[in-house]
Amino acid sequence: MRESEYLDGSMKLINKLRGIPTLSVFTKEDLQVLIRFSKLRSYESGELIIKEGSYDCWLYFIISGSVKVVNQGVDIAVMENLGDIFGEMGIVSETARSASVFAMEEAVCLAANASDVENLTGRDKQAFGYVLYRLFAQILADRLSALIRKFDDIFLPGRLSCIS
Repeated sequence: MRESEYLDGSMKLINKLRGIPTLSVFTKEDLQVLIRFSKLRSYESGELIIKEGSYDCWLYFIISGSVKVVNQGVDIAVMENLGDIFGEMGIVSETARSASVFAMEEAVCLAANASDVENLTGRDKQAFGYVLYRLFAQILADRLSALIRKFDDIFLPGRLSCIS
């Protein structure tokens, strides 16, 4: 892995990040907060990014490349879109990582140290925490909906899912 220093909040970088669909929910001020505790990390094909069972506080946004999520040796997901997020489950649940994540090709991620949110104060902490957890809720709801549709397709073929 190659890693940058913590990033600075230049307007050029903030404007680039606002172009990432997942990050568009953040205001410029929130992105400046996010950048203060973020680094760019580059991974080679096959390189381990997150190890199942480990503990850490890093959240990842895909900038380029693709990653695969593996649980107990079984491939469970591929993420390849700009702004796709992984690593949020351990942060939300405050438990060990439930899966490993590997780069499938050269991948660049914006890695944010979520534990730094605790160091924020006042309005920054409340506003940023709200936006971050709202984003987590949307991601988890989307993943649950996709899982339900997959379940329906496998076990209830021809029946419409109640989840849209």
